[in-house]
Amino acid sequence: MTGALVVDSKGGAAAADDSRMTPLGIVLVTLSAVSGILFGYDTGVVSGAMLVIKSSIVLTDFWHELIVAGTIASAWVFSLIGGYWTDRYGRRKTILAAAMVFTVGSLVMGFATGKEMLLVGRLIVGVGVGLASMSTPMYIAESSSPKYRGVLVLMYTVGVTGGQFVAGIISGVLSGADQGWRWMLGLGALPSVVLVVGFLFLPESPRWLVASGRLDDAEAVLRRLRGPDAKVSEEVKAIKEACDEQLKQKQQVQQNVLMQILRTEHARRALFLSCALQAYQQLGGINTVMYYSASILKMSGIGDDSTAIWLSAGVAGVNCVCTFIGMVFVDRLGRRPLALGSLFGACVSLVILGLGFLLMDHTAPPVTDVNTLGDACAAFMGCSACTSPRTMCGFCVNGNSTSCWPRDEDTNLALGGACMSPLTADMEWAVGYCPSTYSWIAVAALVLYLFCFAPGMGAIPWVVNAEVHSLWARDLSTSIATSSNWLLNLVVSISFLSLIDALTAAGAFFFYAVVAFTGVILLWFIQPETKGVSLEDMPSLFVKHRIDANENSAVESKIQAVKTVDA
Repeated sequence: MTGALVVDSKGGAAAADDSRMTPLGIVLVTLSAVSGILFGYDTGVVSGAMLVIKSSIVLTDFWHELIVAGTIASAWVFSLIGGYWTDRYGRRKTILAAAMVFTVGSLVMGFATGKEMLLVGRLIVGVGVGLASMSTPMYIAESSSPKYRGVLVLMYTVGVTGGQFVAGIISGVLSGADQGWRWMLGLGALPSVVLVVGFLFLPESPRWLVASGRLDDAEAVLRRLRGPDAKVSEEVKAIKEACDEQLKQKQQVQQNVLMQILRTEHARRALFLSCALQAYQQLGGINTVMYYSASILKMSGIGDDSTAIWLSAGVAGVNCVCTFIGMVFVDRLGRRPLALGSLFGACVSLVILGLGFLLMDHTAPPVTDVNTLGDACAAFMGCSACTSPRTMCGFCVNGNSTSCWPRDEDTNLALGGACMSPLTADMEWAVGYCPSTYSWIAVAALVLYLFCFAPGMGAIPWVVNAEVHSLWARDLSTSIATSSNWLLNLVVSISFLSLIDALTAAGAFFFYAVVAFTGVILLWFIQPETKGVSLEDMPSLFVKHRIDANENSAVESKIQAVKTVDA
């Protein structure tokens, strides 16, 4: 069959059974987790930093979305370019380059003198995040045995969620400091420096070495990774046979790898699955929660910036802890049930979050005193309309009196009424939120969402994308799938505030719930189970009319029975 892989993987399987975690393997996975921290810290710190930045730099909602999305846009572009780099220069050098770039970007943000320089820093950081996010899971998967591959690739995701949690803690600590946002953003350089130093001493991926014709180097690396008792020579032989077969396929289409992927059934279906998983990770709303968690909590009625930031740190902590649940079950329960159960649970959580905002809108206080300026803010008769993200209004509570006033862009106080002067104990100037006694619903729904999302859809797309592609297609397919994650990440993050303005917060979360549910239906039909399957045998899972071992035995018995009758 054209495009199918015929590889004797018994040697690889035996090597996997005999393998154990060696010191080099532990260091490799630990440093790869640090690569995840780069991704996680950046996505986590921007949520709290943006609230604090607004007190130092005047930002419209457009600039808020632009600064958040700047990193995502450049990450999308360079995750797509990264496939060429990992193929030509290797996985290790690509990760090194990513760490160096991230260091530069973090320092630019820390020393930013205005929103333009801040955006430049975010764009530079995105280059590093994009390269690291597509190369690191691939590097771990290619260096791991099937026995440990799932849990080891998940260490990258643990690094991501851990980085988000650390970012939340640092944001909370620095939220009250003068120019604290500079430290929040600049401290991202620390893990990237650790990554640069560490990866200077790590070896290249053994599968890339085999593909480059360096068989002796590959065997030496595998022996250091698997242990002295592992049958690494047989694993190298299996990888070499796969490379030779796949090289023939590439030559048949004159080196046009993309066309070969689209023409080859198993490669095409593996790519479609990876893209679907990566896309629905974003369409399920995860990074609206992570990028805007502090803003969401503030919209729910938590007026104090510092409190919202600390609560968002707690939300990130739940995300980190729940990722460990995925580590426990990824190689026991499997990838498929984790992904399906996780995405369905996220749908339910998003519905609860939407219902919570509906309740908060329904119970929001009305305007009792119309402002005397006669401006657009005077037309709003309720708190929800007054504090919509697209208005330049704030809701003033002065005892039993409430009113809607335009706000001063420099002081962020009201341009008229009681809230134009320093507030007293019985006053509240609500900008971007409505005072509510139901804020706890938003907090509980976000925690439930992450409890469902983190063990499955937070991690499984990265595991599957790192393991399902054939070696000849791995660089390009991994790059395309990762870029689909960043593209949808960009679309979701840059449209979130606009979506809330168009549909209200409740409508936006209901919308995400419906979209996520379509993912449950799609993945039910297209996702096979990949746990315990060697990388060289992975293509067999994506042949439409494949016959597994039990089915094969049954078919052979029927054929034999027919022959007996005929005789």
